[in-house]
Amino acid sequence: MGKTTTANIGLSLAHLGFSVVAIDVDVGLCNLDLLPSLENHINYTVIEVLNGDCHLDQALVCDKRWSNFELLCISKPRSKLPLKFGGKAVTWLVDALKARSQGCLDFILIDCPADINTGFITAITPANEAVLITTPDITSLCDVDRVTDLLECDVISLFEQVAWRLVEQDNIC
Repeated sequence: MGKTTTANIGLSLAHLGFSVVAIDVDVGLCNLDLLPSLENHINYTVIEVLNGDCHLDQALVCDKRWSNFELLCISKPRSKLPLKFGGKAVTWLVDALKARSQGCLDFILIDCPADINTGFITAITPANEAVLITTPDITSLCDVDRVTDLLECDVISLFEQVAWRLVEQDNIC
């Protein structure tokens, strides 16, 4: 649900003319590339950039349909992250994207793991706003409440909470 939403928001913003970079920092389920059909275009990842094996521009995958939408993946499936990878690396990455764009980048979307773990903390480190995607069941809503508290402790503005509703034959369930 979250990756689909991140990809759709990114592609929609690009379609509206905004400049967007979507970053998949969910190491466990790194597949943000599937929805925009970019999975066969990933030659380099953030790991190669951090290791000095390639430049940031080489790791960014541009969508041919929308030249203002780019994707950046943290790693390839089944690859291991170096132990030094953390919030500072993601912050450096966001800063490098901003510097590269010279103020012409409208949105950086960071797709993070659903769990509240080190991967989540790493992903939110450079964020200044957040959109939380959830389902309307009680456990998910409690999880969103906990995440909201964590974001507020980090002084990250909650831009929006989106609770998906099931729609069946024009009736909202």
